[in-house]
Amino acid sequence: MWGRRKHARRSVASVQELCDLCGRTFPPDEAVCGHVADSSAVLPDDPLHDGLRRVTACCETHLEMVRAAYRQRPFVQEELWAGKIGRVLTSGRPVLTMTELACRTGLDEPDIRRAIAWHNERRRRLDG
Repeated sequence: MWGRRKHARRSVASVQELCDLCGRTFPPDEAVCGHVADSSAVLPDDPLHDGLRRVTACCETHLEMVRAAYRQRPFVQEELWAGKIGRVLTSGRPVLTMTELACRTGLDEPDIRRAIAWHNERRRRLDG
């Protein structure tokens, strides 16, 4: 008797990695990864790693070139603080007081005020 034909299994295409320097795509097991200091890196669900950006490259040489580029960028503490404030203001329950904002961000009031001033100045430069 003839049995049912087995269908060929469809291969699920693996998600490819992308080199942060050259843009080449490659399989995840070939990725060379590291972290760099970046004051704009604020993760929505991992506050312990705020200020660190994961970078991916296709080879050690490209990873080092990406790291070198990030070393040339200034680390602006107020930018990091503004990101922490933004995360708190856009998630969870509303913040009603400066004290509550300080508790939820881990910042003190002077740092919050510096972050707000930095953010406002940046917006003025970008808008104007």
